[in-house]
Amino acid sequence: MTQPDSDLAEPIVPVGYTPPGGDRLGFAFRWRWIYAAIVAFAALSGFAIWFVLTAKSVFVEVDPITAEIEISGGLSFMIGPRYLLREGEYRLRLSNAGYHDSDIVLAVGEEASQTRQYVMNPLPGRISVGAGGLEGARVSIGGADMGNTPVIDAAVEAGDYELVVSLDRYRDFSREISVEGRELEQRFEVELQPAWAEVSLASEPAGAEVLVDGEFAGHTPLIAEIPEGERALTLRLPGHKAWREILEVTAGEPLRLPRVKLEAADGLVFVQSSPAGASVTVDGEFKGLTPLEISLPPERAHEFTLFREGYNLHRSRLETRPDQQREVRIELEPVLVSVRMQVEPADAELYVNGNLVGPTDRPVDLLAASQTIEIRKSGYVPFTTEFTPRPGLDQIIRASLKSLEQARLESIAELTNAAGQNMKLIFPEGRTFTMGSSRREPGRRPNETLREVKLERPFYISETETTNGQFRRFEPEHSSGTAAGMTLDNGSQPVVRVSWQQAALFCNWLSERESLPPFYEVANGQVVGFDPESHGYRLPTEAEWAWVARVDADGGSLRYPWGDSLPPPPRAGNFADLGARSALTLVMRDYNDGEVVTAPVGSFAPNRLGLYDLAGNVAEWMHDFYGSVGLSGTVPTDPLGADTGESHSIRGSSWTHSSITELRLSHRDFGAEPRYDLGFRVARYLEEE
Repeated sequence: MTQPDSDLAEPIVPVGYTPPGGDRLGFAFRWRWIYAAIVAFAALSGFAIWFVLTAKSVFVEVDPITAEIEISGGLSFMIGPRYLLREGEYRLRLSNAGYHDSDIVLAVGEEASQTRQYVMNPLPGRISVGAGGLEGARVSIGGADMGNTPVIDAAVEAGDYELVVSLDRYRDFSREISVEGRELEQRFEVELQPAWAEVSLASEPAGAEVLVDGEFAGHTPLIAEIPEGERALTLRLPGHKAWREILEVTAGEPLRLPRVKLEAADGLVFVQSSPAGASVTVDGEFKGLTPLEISLPPERAHEFTLFREGYNLHRSRLETRPDQQREVRIELEPVLVSVRMQVEPADAELYVNGNLVGPTDRPVDLLAASQTIEIRKSGYVPFTTEFTPRPGLDQIIRASLKSLEQARLESIAELTNAAGQNMKLIFPEGRTFTMGSSRREPGRRPNETLREVKLERPFYISETETTNGQFRRFEPEHSSGTAAGMTLDNGSQPVVRVSWQQAALFCNWLSERESLPPFYEVANGQVVGFDPESHGYRLPTEAEWAWVARVDADGGSLRYPWGDSLPPPPRAGNFADLGARSALTLVMRDYNDGEVVTAPVGSFAPNRLGLYDLAGNVAEWMHDFYGSVGLSGTVPTDPLGADTGESHSIRGSSWTHSSITELRLSHRDFGAEPRYDLGFRVARYLEEE
């Protein structure tokens, strides 16, 4: 390698370098406004692209289409008829001339394209109504009162209405109108038609007062505007008869009446009679009852007749002058009839037409006319009747007053107890009757001794025997069982297989339910005595049972419920008969009641007191202890039997009985144990006040 000559080579010398603009090295960037514009445009373009991609297209359709639309509450762009809005709520304001401004919440949902429709409410129209120059006509539009004509610029909302214009003496005008609204002025002019016609009338003499339907219209001669229709026209002039006519007036059609000639007025007669209320006829024509004012043609005689029931006829003649007023008073002569009185109690008092006449223990003279007779006595219910005495006849007024106590008892003749049993109130009224039977009576037993008994205390007794359903309200588990394979346990059948103790405790249960004092005294669940003064429920006594079963309407004693001989008539009761042959050995072969065992209570006809099954169906426990009865020489009153004993009396036949002995009402039985043909009914004394 050849080295350059040292003489020829130039040395390399470093040159110092300074970058432009100072000491910085590299590329130099100089900021210009164009750069800011580019950045802003890029940001705006990005935002626009983002808004377009996320906004919803909303079409706002408004009626009317000329409405101005203003949307606030967020960014919105209008492109053609649609708005670009992001999801959310905006405030939409609509305005248009002639319409109410609307301020609405516009909710934009998530759908990409949405349509919102709005209808603006027009402002009211300005309505004027005239009636052809008639003032004061009443105007209503759609039922709303607009005032009297002329109506000027009344504000009425747009729509269809009925326009009604009415004015006295004119026919109502009515038509349908359409109000445009939007503050547009509309005028309606109506023409009312007259509802009257001109009526011309004159009278002789003139100056008569004219009344139309009772209202003063002027004096004759007169041209009156009278409303259409049927009108009552009256002309009055002192000293003359009133003239009356019914006119048919047609609106708009004038009417001219012929001259009216007024007649001289009748005389007036005021007729009075003593007593008042007499019928008056004049010349054979009925005029009315006194006191009475009558108009009579003047200057001729008239025949008057007055008559009143219970008084002699009165006749007279009367003459009047024109326009004269007279008063006539006539005393009528009474027609009296002597009437005798038969009243119990005898010291009662007689009232005629509300006026006291005197005591009833003597005859009384009564007017021969229909009148109200009342008989009164303190402590008794008044007796009232209409009575007409007849002249020439022997007449008697008969009355038997009821005491207030008797009336009270009759008003409570029936009640229903807590078990649902109907109770009949019996009034023995202190009568004595015979229990037992004669020794000669077929089928008689030794315990049927004849004896007199007296009953005084009123008592209730149930219409029917106690049923299974009624008894199970007291003992829910009780069963009456069966007989010959047939049930005895239906709710409407009489309860059986109950002891006397159970029956007595059922009575105390009834008393407790009705807050009555118990009749039976109980210790350790057993009846140990009774309270004879109690009016609580109990079993009937033998005497009470015999009274309701045997005593007939005449006070005699029945042998059988139906009479004095066998066999029983059809449906007389439930006995051992052909229908029970499958269950019993001894039966009546000439009777069939259709029942095999017990029948529902009340299935057969009641006796005269309305009580059922006193014979047949089941025999019945009595309150009394059983014992022999003899003649003591005294008549017991309301006997309750012995205080103690081993067995209790049983009365009445049952569905198992068919013999002459058992079917008789005087038959007495006794027992201590339940039986399948033995039940009971209940009784109680009436509570005394």
